[in-house]
Amino acid sequence: MRLPRLSAIGAVVGLAALAVTAVPGQAHAWWRGGWGVGVWVPPVVVGPVPFYVPPPVYYGPPPAAYYYGPPRPVWVPPHWQGNYWVGGHWA
Repeated sequence: MRLPRLSAIGAVVGLAALAVTAVPGQAHAWWRGGWGVGVWVPPVVVGPVPFYVPPPVYYGPPPAAYYYGPPRPVWVPPHWQGNYWVGGHWA
């Protein structure tokens, strides 16, 4: 038995359901969805177990960003060193 009218109605309802689900929804920050009214369950994410990876070892001179040039001289104030007077000088 053929039911062309029922088939046409089913096709229209199916296309309408597809159109409703294909319409983009509001963008939420982290998750969209839920079951029922007021029951919101976040998605379960299954991934590899995290493990510690030490930072890479760098052998060599420090990068240029850490190089501040040669050390600056220090002013030594005048002072007595034993029985001798030493005037102020740069060291």
